[in-house]
Amino acid sequence: MLHDLINVDKGIHDTTAKLVGQGGAWNASMRRLSGGLSDGVDVVTLDNGRLSLEILPTRGMGIWRGMIDGVPVKWDSPVERPVHPTFVDQMRRGGIGWLDGFNELICRCGLGWHGAPGNDIIRDGDGKIVSEQFLPLHGRIANLAAHHVSVEERGDVVSVKGIVDEASLFGGRLRLESTLTTKIHSNVFEITDEVSNLGGQPAEVEMLYHCNLGRPFLGEGSEFHTAATEVAPRNDRAAEGINMWNLFEGPTAGYAEQVYFTKAAADSAGWSMAVLADAESEHAVCVRFDTTTMPYFVLWKNTQAEADGYVAGLEPGSSFPNLRTVERREGRVISLAAGETVTFRLNMEVAGNRRDVRRLLDEVTALQVANPRTVHSTPKSRWV
Repeated sequence: MLHDLINVDKGIHDTTAKLVGQGGAWNASMRRLSGGLSDGVDVVTLDNGRLSLEILPTRGMGIWRGMIDGVPVKWDSPVERPVHPTFVDQMRRGGIGWLDGFNELICRCGLGWHGAPGNDIIRDGDGKIVSEQFLPLHGRIANLAAHHVSVEERGDVVSVKGIVDEASLFGGRLRLESTLTTKIHSNVFEITDEVSNLGGQPAEVEMLYHCNLGRPFLGEGSEFHTAATEVAPRNDRAAEGINMWNLFEGPTAGYAEQVYFTKAAADSAGWSMAVLADAESEHAVCVRFDTTTMPYFVLWKNTQAEADGYVAGLEPGSSFPNLRTVERREGRVISLAAGETVTFRLNMEVAGNRRDVRRLLDEVTALQVANPRTVHSTPKSRWV
C-alpha cells in the first residue's frame, strides 16, 4: 500500500484519511494545526501499535515527539508547540532566531550548513576572498516544508517518506529525500536521508541530527554512554566539567550549557552508538548512526531550570557545529558534485525496563572497550 498525504504537484493535501494496515496493527493520519504560531503546521502521526511518532512535514520532516508504552519520548521546550516557519526569523538575535521554533525530539540541522552563526568566508588558492555571506544558526532545512509526503506498507514495515527542497537562485539546489521506517510493535525507528545536489555545479553539504531528550530519560544522575576514540570540550565552559562530562545534574537555574565534541568509534559495519540512561537504569534512549557519513558526535548538556528547557542533546553529524568556514578549513565539509547524492542513516531505540537498558549499556561498553579513548581536558585544536 502506498498513499500520498501531500503532493503539491497533484494538488493533494489529505487530512481526512486514516490509514490502517495489518489488521489494524498500525495506523497513520495527518492533521493541520490551527491558531497561534502553529497555524498551518501539518502533523503526520504514525503509530506502529506500540510506538507513536508525530512527524512535521512543515518543519523539514522533523519529529516533534513520540510515545511508547505510555512513556513520552520528548523534551519540554519553552517553545511549547510546533512553530510555522513563517514565524521564525532566523536572523533575529544576531542570527540565532532558529531557536524560536526549536522544540522537536529530532530536528535536522543543514543542509548547506549547520553550525554557529557568523560570516562564512571562501578564499581562493591565493588567499583572496571569493565570497562572504552571513550564515544564521543551524541552517535552513528545519524551516522548509516538504512538497511530497507519502505512507507505505511493505510486509511488517511501515514508512513515511518526505521530499524537501533547499534551493535558491544563485544559492544552490539541494534535495532531501527522507524515509522514516518502523516495524509493527517495534521500539525502534530508522531514518534514511538522501541529500542530492540537483544543481549544475558542486555544492557543500553539512548534516547534524539534533536528538533532544528530557524526562524520564534525563534527570539527576542520568548518564551518557558512547563509544568514542576522542572526547574534547567545545570551550572553556565545557572544560570546567570535563571530569564529569557524561553525567547529568538535576534542573539548575542559571546553568550555562556545556558541549562536548567526540570522534565516534565504529563497529565492523561502520556504525556507532550513544545511550542516555536514567539514574536507575529503567529508561534509556539509544541513537545508532552510520559513521561513514557521520563520523562525529556532539553531546549537548543543557540542564537549566525545567521552565527554561531542561534537555540533553545527542547529536551525530557529518562535521562539528562550528561556523562552516572552520569546518571547510579542516576538511570536514562534504562536497557533492552535480548530480551526486550522500546518504545519512541513523536509528533510535527506546528501552523501558532494566533488562533492555542493561543490554544497550553492555553493547556500547563492548564497543568502547574495543576502541581506546583519549579525553582532552581543553578544547582540541582543529576541532574548534
